[in-house]
Amino acid sequence: MTRHNAFATSMVLALAIVPILSAKSASATTYQLSVTLAGTSSGTVVSTPAGISCGSTCSASFAAGTVVTLKATAKTGAFFAGWSGACKGIGNCKLTMNSNLSATATFNVSQTVKVLNHIIFIAQENRSLDHYFGALRAYWRLNKFSDISFDGLPQFNPTSGAAPLYGPAPSNPGCDPAYPVPDDCTVDSSSPQITSYHLITQCVENPSPSWNESHADWNRADPLLATPTLDGYVWTAGHDSRNMSPRFYDTDGKRVMGYYDWTDLNYYYFMASEFATSDRWFSPVMSRTGPNREYLISSTSQGDAYPLGSDSQDQSLLTATTIFQELEAAGISWKIYVNTQNTACASNPTPQCLLTLSYVENFQWGQTIPSTYPQNITTMTQYFNDLKNDTLPQVAIIEPASAAGLDEHGSDSDQYPINIQLGAKYVSSLIDALMTSTSWKDSAFILTFDEFGGFYDHVAPKPAQSPDGISPQDLMTNDICTQGTGPTCNFTYTGYRVPMIVVSPYAKKHFVSHTVRDMTAILKLIEERFQLTPLTKRDAAQKSMDEFFNFNTPPWVTPPTPPVQNTSGPCYLNSLP
Repeated sequence: MTRHNAFATSMVLALAIVPILSAKSASATTYQLSVTLAGTSSGTVVSTPAGISCGSTCSASFAAGTVVTLKATAKTGAFFAGWSGACKGIGNCKLTMNSNLSATATFNVSQTVKVLNHIIFIAQENRSLDHYFGALRAYWRLNKFSDISFDGLPQFNPTSGAAPLYGPAPSNPGCDPAYPVPDDCTVDSSSPQITSYHLITQCVENPSPSWNESHADWNRADPLLATPTLDGYVWTAGHDSRNMSPRFYDTDGKRVMGYYDWTDLNYYYFMASEFATSDRWFSPVMSRTGPNREYLISSTSQGDAYPLGSDSQDQSLLTATTIFQELEAAGISWKIYVNTQNTACASNPTPQCLLTLSYVENFQWGQTIPSTYPQNITTMTQYFNDLKNDTLPQVAIIEPASAAGLDEHGSDSDQYPINIQLGAKYVSSLIDALMTSTSWKDSAFILTFDEFGGFYDHVAPKPAQSPDGISPQDLMTNDICTQGTGPTCNFTYTGYRVPMIVVSPYAKKHFVSHTVRDMTAILKLIEERFQLTPLTKRDAAQKSMDEFFNFNTPPWVTPPTPPVQNTSGPCYLNSLP
């Protein structure tokens, strides 16, 4: 065959095929899309282009090649659990109609805080948010976490993106070198500025977070003013160091401007980034440990601005109702776990001895625990056994391991340095044991700190609800708030910001709350879960902690694998940084 004849023959064949293809196309111009609704609740599914609108029309025909988008919307009290069939995932579904297709939309009843069957919490000691987590956004950049808003130290913020953005490292006026020891710390126009810096030592001398010092931190020149200047941190630490006997090494108070980062607290930085945290979480009171822990147990200190027994005005045990009393009355299981290491209770772990290691001993009702509820106060060995034996109570507090030097408190004595890395490793053992236990599936572990410890934080305390209308009853003769009145001279302000992390299979991934709360929000969470009456007006006023959780689709059914907490950092008290 000549080339001309071959070409002609191929053209004839091609022309003969065209009508056949056209006929096939004309006979299949539309395809059917069917949607089925499933699950324990209901919702609606609509299509774009229009055609499907379940629960009225759950199937429609579309022209071949049409791109159809299905949108599922759950009814009130339900949630969309996801697609199956031709659609996958939980978002809008896009389908190209090149064949008949079917998809199922599942709607389930919304889950609530009631899915939490175990709430465990621990408050470590005396650290501010900037001091511990101020460098969090820099950690995110290095470790490929998405950048979201977190109000830490401004020098670690990015130059663009979510506010707040980059700013200079903050500072506080220091002690004028013209007035060295034994003179008191003097702040004047000649004072140097002490700028935020990275601490190398994992042990620092303890600043004071007490009532007077907290108020001087608020506004050094006039603590009674309504305007916080947050410029008294260095002065209060220097003043206290110079008036101690024996004096601390850091008589200029420079330690309070120091911070730690992910190289020091690698476990905490990992957990705060993977799970849920907050940049507006405050201690309840502008004072030291005692009153804040009383709030943590009963949502009030009943007028105590100082630890119980500090003076003649606070000798009586508190009569306030504790959260444990409410739990007991409601038939909810509870326990107080205490660490007996380096205490007399190590060889004598009786309920009577263990009570002395718990802050519930400050309450009249607490004195009844050894005789009436002896099984409810126990050792840390029992905590780990309860995890192994699936006998974890519904609510548990873990008291700080202070005598063991594992509470992360500042060092009260240069002879006995407290290493924060050892404390963080101890906490990691508590959380890791929960994450690998059978109780993980329905638990929440809340880590926080009882107060700021006198360390710098750039966010001022916030207005708060007085728990019971009781004013401070135990102020000392020369206290700031005995010299006049001011907005922070009552229990109508929180304390300073402290770190917190919510660890749970239901905790949102890489989430930061910006809602103002204090630690009594933990009590609010317990009350909401177990339908208990608020203890005081303070916990009643707290915002629900629901925003920390995704109860419908738990993000951490399989928990992450955290790093081992570093313990190799140097520990010294005779120099800075």
